[in-house]
Formats: sequence, structure tokens, C-alpha cells
Amino acid sequence: MDLSMSEKTYFKQCVSELLCSEQVRMMDTFIQHADVSCLDHCLSVAYTSFWMSRRLGISVDRRSMIRGALLHDFFLYDWHKKSNRKGLHGFTHPRTALENAQHQFQLNEREKDIILRHMWPLTPIPPKYRESFLVSFADKFCSVMETLRLRRPGHVTV
Repeated sequence: MDLSMSEKTYFKQCVSELLCSEQVRMMDTFIQHADVSCLDHCLSVAYTSFWMSRRLGISVDRRSMIRGALLHDFFLYDWHKKSNRKGLHGFTHPRTALENAQHQFQLNEREKDIILRHMWPLTPIPPKYRESFLVSFADKFCSVMETLRLRRPGHVTV
């Protein structure tokens, strides 16, 4: 799943502002699936979404899709540990991620929808935009690859 040099440059430009945030870098301290950090997972989802849109020729707002994908799991806690959180993580973390992202960054409607709807169909309301569907699919693909240890952590370099 390789991008061209110009696509890689564009991808890095889209994620660079977000990766400057100490809060976003904190995602690297939480494990998401198997031995993959939340940050590595989100980078993989952003990369995979971008790659799919380019290879399938799907017209999308690339910047919004990449940014939304990088922030889709911006919940900043260890979901493996029992806590006093209300509800099951799979159902509640999109709202937490969106609230955290809105405190840190200016988000457009597509970015908000990507973050809030990425767990569909587990959560009931489907995504509104093509970008959101691609991120939702890429999230599930990357999650399976990581859980089965078919993808090494940190495979996306920025």
C-alpha cells in the first residue's frame, strides 16, 4: 500500500499540524490493538483512507479525511482498563474523541462527521460523507490487521 512521493508529502503536510499537539502525541502512550498504539492506529487509518481514495478514484476532501482519520480515536484513555466511564467504549468513544478534538482544533463538518460516525454500523447513525465511510471502513480493516498482528506498529512514517 504505497503512496507516490507527492502523495506522501501531501499526507505529511495534512498531519503535521495535528502531530505538533502534545495532546495528539499522548495517543502514543495508549495501546489500541495488540501492540499498536492509538497514535499508530490513527496514522494507519488516515494513510489507508487516503490510499483507498486515491487508488479507487473516489473524489473526497483529502485534507479533511486525513485529519478526521487522525483524530477519530482521540479519546485519551486506556480503554482496556475498567473505569468509571459510563457506557461501553465502542459506543461512547466517538463522542469523547470529538469533544477532545473540538477543544484542541478548528474542525469542519466533514472532520466532525468522520470522528463521530467512524464506528458505524455499531453506532446507529450512518456517516454523512464519502470521507466518513472510507475512514469507517479503513478503521475496521486496520483494526483487524493490527489485532491479528498482520501489520507492524509504526509502519506509517511521518
